[in-house]
Amino acid sequence: MPYKNLTSEQIHTLEQNGCSSADWNRVMVAEGFNPAFVQRSCFSGEVRLGSFNKTFTLIGGMQRHSGIYDASLHNVSVGDDCCIRAVRNHIANYDIAEGTLIDGIDILATEGESSFGNGVKVSVLNETGGREVIIHDKLSSHEAYMVAMYRHRPEFVEKMNGIISAYADSVRSERGSIGKDVSISGAAQIINVKIGDCTRISGASLLREGSINGNAEAPVIIGQGVICEDFIISSNSRVEDGASLTRCFVGQACRFGHGYSASDSLFFCNCQGENGEACAIFAGPYTVTHHKSTLLIAGMFSFMNAGSGSNQSNHMYKLGPIHQGTLERGAKTSSDSYILWPARVGAFSLVMGRHVTHSDTTNLPFSYLIEKGETSYLAPGVNIRSVGTIRDARKWPTRDARTDSEKFDFVNYNLLSPFTVQKMLKGVKTLENLRYASGELSDVYSFHSVKITNSALLRGLQLYKVAIDKFMGNSIISRLQQEDGSFARLSEAQVQAKLRPDSPIGSGEWVDISGLIAPKSEIAALMNGIERGEITTLEQIREAFATMQKEYYSYEWTWAFQHIQQIYGINPSKITAKELKGLIERWKEAVIGLDRMIYDDARKEFSLASKTGFGADGDKEQKETDFEQVRGDFESNTFVNSVLEHIRKKTELGNMAMASLED
Repeated sequence: MPYKNLTSEQIHTLEQNGCSSADWNRVMVAEGFNPAFVQRSCFSGEVRLGSFNKTFTLIGGMQRHSGIYDASLHNVSVGDDCCIRAVRNHIANYDIAEGTLIDGIDILATEGESSFGNGVKVSVLNETGGREVIIHDKLSSHEAYMVAMYRHRPEFVEKMNGIISAYADSVRSERGSIGKDVSISGAAQIINVKIGDCTRISGASLLREGSINGNAEAPVIIGQGVICEDFIISSNSRVEDGASLTRCFVGQACRFGHGYSASDSLFFCNCQGENGEACAIFAGPYTVTHHKSTLLIAGMFSFMNAGSGSNQSNHMYKLGPIHQGTLERGAKTSSDSYILWPARVGAFSLVMGRHVTHSDTTNLPFSYLIEKGETSYLAPGVNIRSVGTIRDARKWPTRDARTDSEKFDFVNYNLLSPFTVQKMLKGVKTLENLRYASGELSDVYSFHSVKITNSALLRGLQLYKVAIDKFMGNSIISRLQQEDGSFARLSEAQVQAKLRPDSPIGSGEWVDISGLIAPKSEIAALMNGIERGEITTLEQIREAFATMQKEYYSYEWTWAFQHIQQIYGINPSKITAKELKGLIERWKEAVIGLDRMIYDDARKEFSLASKTGFGADGDKEQKETDFEQVRGDFESNTFVNSVLEHIRKKTELGNMAMASLED
């Protein structure tokens, strides 16, 4: 935008309006500048002022004309149609884009050079250091996972930190920036903060050394009493109601409020924190904690819901807070649960009670970890049949609040994947080995500091095998389907050709790198490329993750293809129509069997015990009526009907697949 010097008439009008400047020659204005809308203000250093034609409508209908009123500006550029008023202290070293409203603040300033939160080291998982992650504007959960967890590859970590530091240096400046159509009102101190387009800041107490990366697609909201220092807040996020964040990264579409406090923590997309406290946690996608008495500390989580009073300890009063733990994806904690780190809880498991024996149940996913008389008991696999597990898996994709066209975290929502099924295969082997070593008639088995009852072990074996059949069948059916979901008539040779993998990638071990499920070989290849200097930018790293997400189902089939012979003793390269029909029939039985278990589990929610507390001051009939008015009846429940519909569709799908195979 071209600027020009003030005319003598404009200077005269400004002075008549109570304005002053040490040197009016250093105040430049845009074409169409009207000094009538600049009043009782002081200018120093290099100042650029746009034209002021817009009128802002505030809450309640009050209107304010754009301009500058009762403010001191030092080395500031103000875009067109901004309104700046009632600045109690001053604004210094900022570029303010058009359409921005700044009203009733104390101070807004950039002091010295700043990278605005980029380059801050967050001591995640270990408060004393050793797993530091350098945060930046475009940090993904996958990149952070690799940097924090793969410390056995120091050259990789060094190269990654160099790439991130180069980005931080690229945004370093002595001037802060405020984007278009931003609103800042009632804030106290904003020091060294970069603020993106369409951000709304209302009543924040202190924002220091950070970036707020809102945009027109995905604005950010910062609310009353918020304190943030050494931080980055990504698009779509809200931090409100006295929340306090120190050395934290907040991913896209996160929500924090009701006095939540966190330090040295990373939160990725769709996390929520209210009332409680976090210290040195790695909160992968969809980590949620709502309760005032909940402390999350030194743990890694994702797709996790922390019950009220959930707590962990990261030291044993010896060498200090040096221990850490992991709740793998989908794990939950019940009210008043406690875990003494170090410990590792398998995917989609539920933790109930207090656990101090440092258990590792990573290869026994979908389990209940329960305290009985100060002893940790494990019920393997029971969460596979839980209505809550299925409901969670369905709700996560629908609760993705990200509206930004650029998404940093590549999230795989699959409940069954090579990551979880490989663990079930290990779980089956583990449970069978326990029976063999301790005897089939043992009442209780010991495994990694937990106890497993005989009945729980047998049930776990059954559930794991059913879930494995379901996953393998899902993969086979998907492979046979055409793009429109139909099935073409196929000979055995055509089936064998269709089942042939597209790629050799995916046959080995799989990992969940905080939301992204991928072959371990691809993660290793990415790290190798970084170590060799072939991958040198954040964008290249992002593209690698995007490719892994895009090719997931191709890689998944390679893994399934490789394991068909191991699990069923069938060579998929020479599979016959009869063998394939047998696998599909096995899949139908698994799907329908699991759905029936889920159906029965859902029915418990409508049992007589669940109706306790309904029908105040009435008899049984009134209790039933009250319950149905509030909760509905079992037969018309949306989820229950969706389970029945799922059974119908999968039965039909299996029949269509078998009918397409030539004998």
